[in-house]
This record gives sequence, C-alpha cells and structure tokens, in this order.
Amino acid sequence: MKLLAQTNRIYLGFSLVVYLLTALAFYQISRLLIYDEVESRLRVEKQDFEAYARTHNAWASSPYFVENKIEITPVPGPVQPGEAFVDTLIYNHYDNEMTPFRQLTFFTPIHGQLYRVEIRKSLIQTYRLIEVITVTMVLFLGLLLLGMFWFQSRLSGRLWLPFYDTLSRVKAFDLRQGSPLQLHPSSITEFSELNDVLTKMADKMQHDYQGLKEFTENASHEMQTPLALINAKVEQLIQSSQLTENQSDWIDGIYQASRRMARLNQGLLLLAKIDNGQFGDTHTVDLTAELMQRLTDMDEVITHKQLTVSSDLREPFRGQLPPFLADSLVTNLISNAIRHNQSGGAIHVCSSAETLALSNTGFAPVTDPGTLFDRFKKGAANAESVGLGLAIVRQICHSYELGVDYQYQSGIHTLTLTRQFAGTERVNGMGIAAS
Repeated sequence: MKLLAQTNRIYLGFSLVVYLLTALAFYQISRLLIYDEVESRLRVEKQDFEAYARTHNAWASSPYFVENKIEITPVPGPVQPGEAFVDTLIYNHYDNEMTPFRQLTFFTPIHGQLYRVEIRKSLIQTYRLIEVITVTMVLFLGLLLLGMFWFQSRLSGRLWLPFYDTLSRVKAFDLRQGSPLQLHPSSITEFSELNDVLTKMADKMQHDYQGLKEFTENASHEMQTPLALINAKVEQLIQSSQLTENQSDWIDGIYQASRRMARLNQGLLLLAKIDNGQFGDTHTVDLTAELMQRLTDMDEVITHKQLTVSSDLREPFRGQLPPFLADSLVTNLISNAIRHNQSGGAIHVCSSAETLALSNTGFAPVTDPGTLFDRFKKGAANAESVGLGLAIVRQICHSYELGVDYQYQSGIHTLTLTRQFAGTERVNGMGIAAS
C-alpha cells in the first residue's frame, strides 16, 4: 500500500472516531441543556402551584388547560419531602399515540391533607429540536469530514509529487547506460536533501561500477594471456623425451595447476560480470533444447563413464536470459551431473513448461546441503572441481528470475529449475557436490 493511501486511511479513521465522539458529546450536551430548561420551567410551575395552594387553601384545575399537565393524588401517610424528575409516556387521544413528557413529582399539604403533585410538560417539541440539531450537526460534520479528506488528499498529492518524481527517476536509472542520475530540484528541504544524497550515491555507484567493469575486462584479458602461455610451454615440456620420470610428474602437476587457475579465473570473472549485470541482451531461450544438445556434445565423456541417459520431455522449459549465460547454466549442470556420477550410473532429464529437472545417480555427499550453492564449496574431494559450478548456477537463476531447487533421495541427486523466482535455494535431504 502506498504511503499516501495509508496516511489517508489512518487520517480518515481517526477523523471518524473524533467526529463520532464529538457528535455524541454535542448531542448529550444539547439534551442536558434542553432538559435543564424544561426542568426550570417545571420548577416555576411548582412555585406557582404552591403559591396558589397557600393562598386559596384549595386547588382547582380550571387555570390549566393542558391535558394531564397536573395530577394531584392524596397521600395517606407521612412521606419524605423532596422532588424528583422522570421521563414518562402519556396517551394522547387526539393523535392516538403515546406522547413523551418530563414529570416533576413533589408533595405539598392542601387544606390539611398531604398530596402528591405531578406536573408534566410535553417533550415533543424538545425531541424535535434535538432531532433537528442532531441531523444538522451530523450533516455539517460529515461535509466537513469529506471536505477535509479531499483537501488532505489533494494537498498530500501536491506535497509528495517531488518524491514520486524522484522515485520514478531512480527506478529508471541504469548504471550500464553511463548517464548520471538527473533529479529535479525541490522547494521542500527534506526532498531536496534526499535528492542530493541520492545523486551523490548514484555517482559513487556509477564510478565503482565502471571501475569494477574495467577491472574484470582487463583481468579477463591480461590474465588469460600468461596462463595460456604457461600451458603451451608446459605442454611442450611434457612432450620432450629428455625429461626424467620425476620431472614429468612435476611438470604435469604444474600443468594441472595452471589449468585449474584458468578455470578459477574464468569462473570468478563470470560471477563478477553477472553481479554487475554486464550481460544485457536477453532472449527467450529453450533451456530444454540447450540441455539436450549439450548432452549430445558430451556423448564421448558419457560413453567413457558408461552412463545411461534418459529423458521425459513433455514441454520445453524456456527462460529469459542471455544466450551465453544459458550455455554456461546448462554446461555447469551437466558437468556437475557427470563429474559426480558413478561409473555405470544414469542421467535423467524431465522437462515441462514450468520445471526442468536434471537427475543423476551418485554417492550421498557429506557437505552440509545449505552451503552447496556457496562459492568454493564441494561435496567431495575432486581435483578437477574448483567449487564454483553451483554458485554460477545460483547467480544466473537469481539474476534472471529462475528458481533452483535441490533434492536427494535414494541415491538420486536432482537439480530443478523453475520459472518462479525462489530467492533462496530449497535444499532437502543430503547435499550434492558443486563443480
């Protein structure tokens, strides 16, 4: 939910509570004031009644023409003096309905006899007045609430317009384009300071990105050249017939170490480029077809290890990613399945529109499954492995909205790619060795 919507919702809820409490309080205050006025008039009539009774030592209802306005009842015994106000309903035969009255009850002697006197005053006009006041108050408070809500929304929208403009420009900002982040100046101090901080941050990020990009490009070029030269010289030495057996073993160790260094350099540079988003052009790639083609290309290796390949290709699994990374993804998956398979084992490919699963037989690894996708983590001691294969797989999947899932059950290791972006790997059971 957006900040303005959340703010307006809180403001509306708070305003409704305040206005309801205000309306209730106003209603009660108006009712008390009107009742106080009615009771004051009843006390005046009480005084008139007592004055009339003292003067004439009798009472006649002839001066009063309002039906049921005064009712006198003799009281046989002594009572506690005082007065009491109550609400009561009296039948009105003119309107054929019960009419509300406010009643004052008190006791007074007339001609030596104690009487209970009840003086009543109609509340119809009072109730109508309260209803009119209440409806008017609710109407005006409702209009005021709507007006304040509308004004608050418009005002907030205008005040937060620079923030949303900044947000849209930050979203559209791309480090790879090389153009600086351009933000409109704002007259609001907080937004102006925010724009300054974001501009400086974007400039620093762009500078660091360009520096890292140049480093990876230079490292990729400059390091490969001497490594290739070392490998070439070592290959020439291996072919020499003048070497002793010990010298051949030493040179072979150097050759294997240089090859390992070359693979390690390529893997780390590839991870750095993926992290920096240096692979821009994405296409819809049929990963199922790429995987099957790579298995065909590695047929000699599969045959040498006496592996059986089977497949269940119901639908092609496609992803949006650069073709180079797609090739790297399937290559690492297949290399992992072959390298850590058993002699005479099996490889199975299962493909659908939503998942692509590559399963292989193998021993249960001893590495913690939660660390298999980390860099330089290997599930078994393997001289050929540099521990970056599954790290590259994870990084590619995370960068291009693919999920990677691992399961081990009954001697079968399964790596599954899914369309849904998983965010983190789900690892069940035992681990699998990383390439």
